[in-house]
Amino acid sequence: MMQSTFPLLSLAIWCPIAFGVFVLLFGRDDKPGLVRGISLIGSIVSFLVTLPLINQFDKAAHGMQFVERASWIERFNVQYLLGVDGISVWFVLLTAFITVIVVIAGWEVIEKRVAQYMGAFLILSGLMIGVFCALDGLLFYVFFEATLIPMFIIIGVWGGANRVYAAIKFFLYTLLGSLLTLVALLYLYFKSGGSFEILTWHKLPLPLDAQILIFLAFLMAFAVKVPMWPVHTWLPDAHVEAPTGGSVVLAAIMLKLGAYGFLRFSLPIAPDASQYLSGFIITLSLIAVIYIGLVALVQADMKKLVAYSSIAHMGFVTLGFFMFNDMAVQGGIVQMISHGFVSGAMFLCIGVLYDRMHSRQIADYGGVINTMPRFAAFFVLFSLANCGLPATSGFVGEFMVILGAVQYNFWIGMLAATALIFGAAYSLWLVKRVVFGDIGNKHVAELTDLNGREFFMLSVLAIAVIAMGVYPAPFTDVMQISVDDLLKHVAISKLQ
Repeated sequence: MMQSTFPLLSLAIWCPIAFGVFVLLFGRDDKPGLVRGISLIGSIVSFLVTLPLINQFDKAAHGMQFVERASWIERFNVQYLLGVDGISVWFVLLTAFITVIVVIAGWEVIEKRVAQYMGAFLILSGLMIGVFCALDGLLFYVFFEATLIPMFIIIGVWGGANRVYAAIKFFLYTLLGSLLTLVALLYLYFKSGGSFEILTWHKLPLPLDAQILIFLAFLMAFAVKVPMWPVHTWLPDAHVEAPTGGSVVLAAIMLKLGAYGFLRFSLPIAPDASQYLSGFIITLSLIAVIYIGLVALVQADMKKLVAYSSIAHMGFVTLGFFMFNDMAVQGGIVQMISHGFVSGAMFLCIGVLYDRMHSRQIADYGGVINTMPRFAAFFVLFSLANCGLPATSGFVGEFMVILGAVQYNFWIGMLAATALIFGAAYSLWLVKRVVFGDIGNKHVAELTDLNGREFFMLSVLAIAVIAMGVYPAPFTDVMQISVDDLLKHVAISKLQ
């Protein structure tokens, strides 16, 4: 582990939280412009402090970098222990980047309780970065659970008509899954002689039955968060009721917390159980990829369609992780990053339409290209990225996972590839009905094209999607050694 001389990770975590708390305490409803300005400055500063993590990251080094260590609860040997590797470092930047976009997205749309809205997102950003940086099991658990609170408030206060139902369902699903994880963490603490260090747990020899129970305990929390089929039903409700910013953060970052948990906990702590149960996880992933893709096809609500497509795309991620080859695991991680850009952009596009017509029903639109040509160009680009068009980020991850799947088993690769057909079907079907054709009704005829703020945020995401699609090497180069180390670790039995 490479100790850090300057606390870059602490800055990345606590800078947005400090700005969020400041906005909450001192933001006034009679000065929303000032609140928005401070929130934007806070989100930009929080993003800028994460940039040195990539600039100074040593791609050739093994193990954790930028490590910070301090005693937290001495009696139980709990530490404030932070560090990132090639797997987690990109998610720190992605979280900070998406937070800037979300603050800009809510600039004009949120008119009531602006300080609380912006504060909740800034605090949520810091907590999610904490999940990606934590190397102490209890610290990870605190950050992981704490992310529920701001998101619960965001959905419950600024959501749609059924927001309370959706918020409570989201909270209960994720909380119940996590309680078993706490039991597993405590077991590992005692088994390791009183250590909460995650990297110590990676070396801990465990019998197969204990590994299976630990794996299943982690699975309950991480599968709900991803969300994997069949514990996915909270996600469409949460997306439909959440405000646009909530949907963006939920899809772009929060779903990644569960997938990241598999890489940091399930695979290295219980490698034998991971191999033993890999067929089970691959089956669940294929069901998500194929069945949920078909479910997305029949949706009448744009947000629900994109929500179901998120479940299908995250199925690719878990599929890649449990085939234990370099190409598939890297593809899964690339897909996570890409999905952050693409799904965030899709929800922003739907938010743009909703702000104008206050409807998410596909049937209420038609011929939008005639009145909103600039918007239509972005919407088509992101929809094509959503279905994996070459030269967009959506293609890279899915292609790598399918290549890895074919190496693992031809038929699994074949089944995974069918998802690209379903992805193209629901994405193009959505574009055809919303964007193209004659103007659907007088409301569509009165639509105005993107303003400068909307154009800026969609342009930034479009650049990210195309840049990653054309040149994914910076992403794969950074994660290469960390993925290799993980796979070597998983290949060695830890049975006692």
